[in-house]
Amino acid sequence: MKNKVLLIWFCFISLFSTSQKEFFSIPDSISSKRSITTTSLISTSWLGGTAGLYSVWYKEYSSSNFHFFNDGNEWLQMDKVGHLYTTNKLALQLTDFYKWSGYKNNKAAIIGTSIGFGFQSTLEILDGFSSGWGFSLLDMGSNTIGAASFLSQEILLKDQLFILKFSSHRTNYAQLRPDVLGANFSERLLKDYNGQTYWISFNPSRFFQSTKIPKWVCLSLGYSIDQKIIGNDNYYTDAKTLINYHAKREFLMSLDVDFSKIPIKRPWLKAFVKQFNYIKIPFPTLILSDGKMIAKGIYF
Repeated sequence: MKNKVLLIWFCFISLFSTSQKEFFSIPDSISSKRSITTTSLISTSWLGGTAGLYSVWYKEYSSSNFHFFNDGNEWLQMDKVGHLYTTNKLALQLTDFYKWSGYKNNKAAIIGTSIGFGFQSTLEILDGFSSGWGFSLLDMGSNTIGAASFLSQEILLKDQLFILKFSSHRTNYAQLRPDVLGANFSERLLKDYNGQTYWISFNPSRFFQSTKIPKWVCLSLGYSIDQKIIGNDNYYTDAKTLINYHAKREFLMSLDVDFSKIPIKRPWLKAFVKQFNYIKIPFPTLILSDGKMIAKGIYF
């Protein structure tokens, strides 16, 4: 969850930047003015964000010696997919900042990915010194995969063939444990994994050489969970209603839109629309849950 908070902050900065039309001319060489602006912005966000998260997440727990923590059996690994997604998107956002500063594609991607991965590593180290958490090798592994998934495509393909996306909908499970799953809308958006879905979207024509499918039309495969009330236990009984809950994985298939491939001529508008590639657009969806196929007319 704490990883998404900073990603939302970087997205906000990007959307603010895209509202300034003059920002969208990419210089032929490195612009010292833009480079200083980018570095200052990122440094401030890194230091301020780390300090803010430290006061929010770690102040209730005492510091301890650096230690490891194995959380591989929690939340059916939804949190690990979240780490992968967040690091991938941080790398993308930071790379765009350095491209805007005049850095060539490969160099911008290497710098942006390194900073994004470095920031995520800072959070993992803070976890390692907190008595309430611990350094998770699986979290670091997920961060590494997220960074590598972006960087490898950017350097080898010069494009993001596979786009990671996120969607969310409200569930009734949060009311069972509001302290863990969220007591209000914003908390539920970040804490209730039952309402979250992570997607990988791609254009089928890139594989089947079909020119009939527009480049912006995507097939999207998703992963989510349902009835997961406790992090490390797949069974939960509500003391008030005596209703039993059994956590399960869900695999989804839907359609999606690659906003970066929509043919928009105006650079400022194209850059603005591209920012919506962080989220999955609601579409009819097939859901494989507990061995049963379910069709949803619209799925968020």
